[in-house]
Amino acid sequence: MTSVVYSESEDRHATPRDYLSGGWSIRSWLLTVDHKRIAWLYAVSITGFFFFGSAAALLIRLELITPAGDLLSAESYNKLFSLHGIVMVWFFLIPSIPATLGNFLLPMMIGARDMAFPKLNLLSWYIYTLGGLFTLAAVIAGGVDTGWTFYTPYSTLFSNSAVLAAATGVFIVGFSSILTGINFIVTTHTMRAPGLSWLRLPLFVWANYATGLVMVLATPVLAITLVLIALERALGIGIFDPALGGDPLLFQHLFWFYSHPAVYIMILPAMGVVSEIIPCFSRNPVFGYMGMVLSIMAIALFSFVVWGHHMFVSGQSMYAGILFSFFTFLVAVPSAIKTLNWTATLFRGQISFSVPMIYALSFLELFTVGGLTGVFLAALALDVHLHDTYFITAHFHYIMVGGAVTGYMGGLHFWWPKLTGRMYSRPWATVAALALLIGLNLTFYPQFLLGYAGMPRRYHSYPEEFEILQVLSSLGAGVLALGYLLPLIYLSWSLRHGEKSGPNPWDATGLEWQTPSPPPVHNFAETPVVTEEPYAYK
Repeated sequence: MTSVVYSESEDRHATPRDYLSGGWSIRSWLLTVDHKRIAWLYAVSITGFFFFGSAAALLIRLELITPAGDLLSAESYNKLFSLHGIVMVWFFLIPSIPATLGNFLLPMMIGARDMAFPKLNLLSWYIYTLGGLFTLAAVIAGGVDTGWTFYTPYSTLFSNSAVLAAATGVFIVGFSSILTGINFIVTTHTMRAPGLSWLRLPLFVWANYATGLVMVLATPVLAITLVLIALERALGIGIFDPALGGDPLLFQHLFWFYSHPAVYIMILPAMGVVSEIIPCFSRNPVFGYMGMVLSIMAIALFSFVVWGHHMFVSGQSMYAGILFSFFTFLVAVPSAIKTLNWTATLFRGQISFSVPMIYALSFLELFTVGGLTGVFLAALALDVHLHDTYFITAHFHYIMVGGAVTGYMGGLHFWWPKLTGRMYSRPWATVAALALLIGLNLTFYPQFLLGYAGMPRRYHSYPEEFEILQVLSSLGAGVLALGYLLPLIYLSWSLRHGEKSGPNPWDATGLEWQTPSPPPVHNFAETPVVTEEPYAYK
């Protein structure tokens, strides 16, 4: 059993002051060091970036309804999909779950009163906001037409857009990731409650711990890569310019050495969310807890040795291609273990199709499709045909949107009663969850067919025979937009009008559910004592 010990000066039946009752002045929020309030600062910020990037995506889909480029010019289209990618990857997907739900919940789940470094936690948000606003100013004022990857030599020699400013903004925001990762690692190592051994940690904590390791180890590589772009573009030194002895493929190696681990910065926390939701709403302990832990750490490890599968058609060594292909097949194994264990957890469970569970089951379908198509792309011969087509776009979005965004939405609906002390409209939330599932499949499944038929990505006009699939994809984007807008409405409504939730409306296990909702300022009056295994559902 898990118990919370109260001091003699505090009545266990009294309601402690919650973290939201400490004042609503701007100063009280902007200078807070409470991890829960900092999580809200991040949540508001990433929501703004999300809808900004989503608006760009809708314009892209409107352009692609007709084969002729009749809404946007080629140059404007390039800037639009670059804006969409930069904003969604760097300013939404990477910080989405760790900076919001991770920030809010990780200390509570291990019985701590706050993060190990509260002031660094606040600083990470300021750095994130500064980098984000700087980048937005760049892409709005001058535009960026290189895509979110900033590929050389286009970004260093030929592009006339605001590449340097955008790269500087992404460089700045990288420090926010590093500080968040350091906080997660140190907090998990040093602040666990008595009795909370490593093999009693919730899987959400394990996922964010592994994510922190990837953030700290990989992000500096991105930072130095962006510095090299700036030096080459501003000073003309020959790092990537072949005419000066450089190599443009060096940029791809450096960039993807960070950016493929970054995929797991996005997806690992979502896996942690699903690992909390499925046991709760199937009333079963997690099947194969040790296997789940080992697969989390294996995914984090393998993420550093597969970057070359982005470069199968770049002219790299045949032997390197074979090696990267092998490791890409290998990294699918721990992901398959997790999918098998989630499915086994559902087996003979008392399954309740609550809103968080709908999101979790949607994650299973979408992540499985994204993962299996990733295995297709690991095959060298097949990748030659599918590389840089819409098949890649579909695969990426099934993982990133179907995985990371669905996981974020599931976690938000699961822990919303804890964050706010209020319930949301369950009928509307069910509609939103189903709209997201239908919209995602309708948007991106046709793109698999487009890519297999040879349609290149990033083109603003296309042959007429692809029109029906493009129209279906754009229709799906409209349904998907509904799945995003509805939660913004009913969750905002619930803040004032929602039914009060109580401390544990889902009858879930875990230390975070042992506190009132919303939680007290310091989470626990005294350090809790853990005396049982995780996920002790009977």
